[in-house]
Amino acid sequence: MPTCARRFFFTLVLSVSALCIRAHAAEPTNVVIIFIDDQGYNDVGCFGAEGFTTPNIDRIAAEGMKFTSFYVSQAVCSASRASLLTGCYANRVGILGALFPSSKNALSHDETTIAEVLKAKGYATGIFGKWHLGHKPPFLPLQHGFDEYLGLPYSNDMWPVDYDGKQHDPEHWKAKRYPPLPLIDGDQTVETIDTLEDQDTLTTRFTERAVAFIDKNKDEPFFLYLPHTMGHVPLGVSEKFRGSSEQGMYGDVMQEIDWSVGQVLEALDRNNLADNTLVVYTSDNGPWMNYGNHAGSAFPLREGKGTMWDGGCRVPCVMRLPGTIPAGSVTNNMASTIDLLPTIVEITGADAPPLPIDGVSLLPLLRGDENANPRDEFWFYYGRQLQAVRKGKWKLHLPHEYRSYEGVRPGNDGHPGPYEKGRIGYALFDMENDPKELRDLADQHPDVVERLKAIAETARDELGDAGVNGSGQREAAKVD
Repeated sequence: MPTCARRFFFTLVLSVSALCIRAHAAEPTNVVIIFIDDQGYNDVGCFGAEGFTTPNIDRIAAEGMKFTSFYVSQAVCSASRASLLTGCYANRVGILGALFPSSKNALSHDETTIAEVLKAKGYATGIFGKWHLGHKPPFLPLQHGFDEYLGLPYSNDMWPVDYDGKQHDPEHWKAKRYPPLPLIDGDQTVETIDTLEDQDTLTTRFTERAVAFIDKNKDEPFFLYLPHTMGHVPLGVSEKFRGSSEQGMYGDVMQEIDWSVGQVLEALDRNNLADNTLVVYTSDNGPWMNYGNHAGSAFPLREGKGTMWDGGCRVPCVMRLPGTIPAGSVTNNMASTIDLLPTIVEITGADAPPLPIDGVSLLPLLRGDENANPRDEFWFYYGRQLQAVRKGKWKLHLPHEYRSYEGVRPGNDGHPGPYEKGRIGYALFDMENDPKELRDLADQHPDVVERLKAIAETARDELGDAGVNGSGQREAAKVD
């Protein structure tokens, strides 16, 4: 080939390549968030899980980023979910604890969810799994920005069934407190989940709808939110995974969850969407440890669900976005579910919510910038109480009582054991060198204690504390 012809050929190839790159860069970024219930820090293969394997979740880490200091806002169902979807501490939006069928509050329509942010930009939006932010029709997902919904309106143990799967007598307190557990499609109850065998079908059902949603919306941008009901007790697993793990029932459930993740990844691959889809996998809080072999593990962290020790609120998290997140990267920097909304806003170019939020964009961190540290501070609330604050490597516990799993025998095979009650005063921990929160260094670093006490006062001024309101708190919706 003559020299001038070769030059023209290579110039043409480079021009076409540049056009392809620009076209790819211009493609909207899809968003997939997979949110697991009660999965502990240790319950993923790449975080050290034993007795079961999670190759598909591990694949997200291998092709993206693993977060080793990723926090939820509160170690309990509804509060955690409100924070993920709104980018706010739960105390800012007034959703605390776990909502019940009798609850008289719900996520306010004044709050802007990730679904609403992306829907305004032309995204299709779907949720398949556990909602838990208001079970009455005016407050279901379709009224908070989602186009499609199949799932449970609250936790799968809020039903009139005992631990062995038998329906309670109508006079039993649980039968009086809980109606039949509804499975909702759109805004309509299509059936009830009445037995443990019904629970066995949930992971597969939600996965099939999630895959169908991807296939249907492959030619337009979409937001898929897949908040599985598992591994919250009562555990349910399909026959294809029952008995598949060394650990037992909980391990079987986690392996089916991993299969579900694999189905989502396969759907993205099949539709040539993997390169322009942000995939986030994480958990709503740590393990419910008094359920023994039906609970996960927070090792090496202290305590579990229902506490703001790191075992309760520090969860496994992996993210993937090819071309943005360097493959195989690991960050020890703090990040949180409250940071997902602003990160997604920056990645997609969507408009930020009109009301103040607490999250920060993680995009510089995701890109692998060595100097990026968007979140250097975190406030640890449980219910209305500020229980700890963290700045950099230092975490200061404030005086409080807490649920404890230490010193008590857990239950087994779906039955719970008791709780203990723990108490702590001011206590300072170096989270880099003592992630188990065992060595109180308050006496050795009084200056650090005072600096973190000042941060606690800032948090109280903004979001309140037990018995005291903050200037930035907003009200949840009132339910008739």
